[in-house]
Amino acid sequence: MSWILRLVKTGDEGEGQVTNVMKIDRPDDLRDITTLGLTLSEAKQLLSVLQREIVAAQARTHAALRPDCPCGRGVRHVKDYREHSIATLFGQVVVRLRRFRCTACGAIEVGIEWPSHCRSTPELGRLQAHLSALMTYRTAADVLEQMFPVGVGKDKETMRRHTLRAGAALRDSTAIESETKAAAIAITLDSTFIRSREDGERHLEVRIGNVETETGGRQVFGAIARSETDTAVLIRRNLDAVGRTENTALTAFTDGCPGLRRILADAGIDDPPILDWFHIGMRLQHLKQIANALATDDPSRVVAKAVIVTEVERLHWRIWNGKASNAGKSIGRIRTVMHHFQGEPNSRQSIAPSRKLWTTLQALDGYLTGQSDWLVNYAERHRAGLRVGTAITEGTANFLVNRRMNKSQQMRWSRRGADLLLQVRCAVYNGTFGSAYGHKFQPANDTFPPMTLAA
Repeated sequence: MSWILRLVKTGDEGEGQVTNVMKIDRPDDLRDITTLGLTLSEAKQLLSVLQREIVAAQARTHAALRPDCPCGRGVRHVKDYREHSIATLFGQVVVRLRRFRCTACGAIEVGIEWPSHCRSTPELGRLQAHLSALMTYRTAADVLEQMFPVGVGKDKETMRRHTLRAGAALRDSTAIESETKAAAIAITLDSTFIRSREDGERHLEVRIGNVETETGGRQVFGAIARSETDTAVLIRRNLDAVGRTENTALTAFTDGCPGLRRILADAGIDDPPILDWFHIGMRLQHLKQIANALATDDPSRVVAKAVIVTEVERLHWRIWNGKASNAGKSIGRIRTVMHHFQGEPNSRQSIAPSRKLWTTLQALDGYLTGQSDWLVNYAERHRAGLRVGTAITEGTANFLVNRRMNKSQQMRWSRRGADLLLQVRCAVYNGTFGSAYGHKFQPANDTFPPMTLAA
């Protein structure tokens, strides 16, 4: 059994040119499952042939047009023909266009409004950037070659070039305001690190964050420190994307870094950011683990350990319930019984539980003292259903940065390359980089809506 696929051109005058595209041979039954439907190679061949035929028909129609010269004094005549190779998602095509020359001014034009230095279609570049945002450049090139009949543009360096070009366009784009207005927005800002290939630097600081509304709207953003991308501008742009107004209540969270607080101030967030509970909770959890590991080989140490474990729990309760000013009482009581652990094995080394406890307690005391102005009643906020920390931003750092740029990736990054790739990843996960796979959140501004299929 055979099928012949024909391409029929239709216009205002009805059906016109008919072209035989491809012949497909298949057995009459389904005894062999490998003969079910089209194969991948046949589908790629079909798409490639269709692309060439359609482009050729478009080029013939376009070549018949004769442009008017802007000088208005002469008539443009055909000078010669030039072939232009264009890389598309369904194969490389050759477009044969006329070149026109004005008899008066001598100006030369290729076709009519044909873009200069055009080597590929925007759709191909967008898909190359999208795939490269989700996987390594080499893997993205392999996937593109396996799935589509692309003739060129499948080299890893080409993928990287198109991705960085898309990232630069996203970085310089203007904010798109949301039609839905938000009454309250929470902003979380944190930082992580990736390996650097810059001279004199081992790591690059990556600043990432979220903006969220009460109704579930969410946008992620990120930028490399000391790059051309301004983090404050990103924050303002994402606030507009989720519906900020003059009356919107803004609540910010950071880990207490002065640099991050300055960025929030530059973004127009006047209220002091809250010290997030996630970082405090991690320190307290570490303190609890060390306290439970203290030695109990002496009756006095048993009593001292019980006091320390109790005071650590009380310290947790006080900070959680907004009584951090009384945290010094619990820390002081722990210090008064620490002498019972003198003389334990390895007590002068950092591996001793008592030494770890003392060091962690000193660090926590200094942390709470330096960040006391940004502590709040976390229990009250939690009971009211309000956010108390940047734990969600820690998760954002994992899927936005670490999975692509850090974890199990034996590579180092330039400041520009990492920053522009991050812009593409943010757009992909926000759903603002086209209607393709890879979206993690509800798209706020989809610039490429899906096509309506014919019935």
